Amino acid sequence: MQDQENQAVPHPEAAAETAAPSTPDQQSSLEEQLASTEARLAETHDAFMRAKADCENMRRRAQEDVAKAHKFAVESFAEAMVPVKDSLEMALKVESPSLESLKEGVEMTLKQLNAAFEKNRLLEVMPAQGDKLDPNKHQAVAVVPADQEANTVVAVLQKGYMIADRLLRPAIVTAAQAK
Repeated sequence: MQDQENQAVPHPEAAAETAAPSTPDQQSSLEEQLASTEARLAETHDAFMRAKADCENMRRRAQEDVAKAHKFAVESFAEAMVPVKDSLEMALKVESPSLESLKEGVEMTLKQLNAAFEKNRLLEVMPAQGDKLDPNKHQAVAVVPADQEANTVVAVLQKGYMIADRLLRPAIVTAAQAK
């Protein structure tokens, strides 16, 4: 009976030998897999670091572009205004200007100024008499009795200006009073 018990319960050393037989081929296969996995990990890490560096470079370049845009935002307008200033300075250098030549010089300078405004999308807000009062573009400083519909422009006291679609200064107007 003891022989049967000995056969039924194997020795721990024998169980370890039969459970995990380690051959040199299996060990080298595992080492190759480990080396392959480490190589892929290194490639992935390298790709990640390159992508991270690219993102940092793009962020830095974008910040520089924004800083330059802020710094030189008025460059185009300034370029258009320099000839206007030159014209005004030349007018002041004339020794004995006639009234006619002064008027002609001012008209030419005004044309230059209007061209500079147009080039830089600086538009006048000049409502006509009878136009509906637009609080987004007009500022009514007085309400006066008039023979026109209520809340319409009676007179423009000062032009307004817009840059593209943004209001720079509203037109100062008087509006018609409700009857």
